[in-house]
Amino acid sequence: MHVSTDTKDGSMDFVSIRIITGDVARLVAFYEKATGARATWATEDFAELGTPHATLAIAGTRTVPLFAPGSARPADNRSVIIEFLVDDVDLVHRNLIGFVTDFVTEPTTMPWGNRSLLFRDPDGNLVNFFTPVTPAAVARFPRRRA
Repeated sequence: MHVSTDTKDGSMDFVSIRIITGDVARLVAFYEKATGARATWATEDFAELGTPHATLAIAGTRTVPLFAPGSARPADNRSVIIEFLVDDVDLVHRNLIGFVTDFVTEPTTMPWGNRSLLFRDPDGNLVNFFTPVTPAAVARFPRRRA
């Protein structure tokens, strides 16, 4: 089955994920500090933190009815992991100690070759900062080669 995507070459590009929250300012401040990225605010109910390949959008509950009333609830995610590729996950972990209050795992090398740090943001969303460390993992992320 083929789904038309309305782009010039027929491909699709994943560009962002949006978190719905009851406190936009608090969650934006958390992600700014955790990632070092600066948010661009469109309104008091919507901000975006851009990276070279994707955007993390953070929106308040007042934006939900614009899509479909009741379609999203803040602080109710237990199935999605928000992932950020970092140069040195162990250094990032040391820098987050005292700021992040809910570490799920310390930096751990996963079977697929990424060293991962899992923690929860203030709304309980699971966040993974990771660094490819094995040759196979590094090959999947060539822009990070030393």
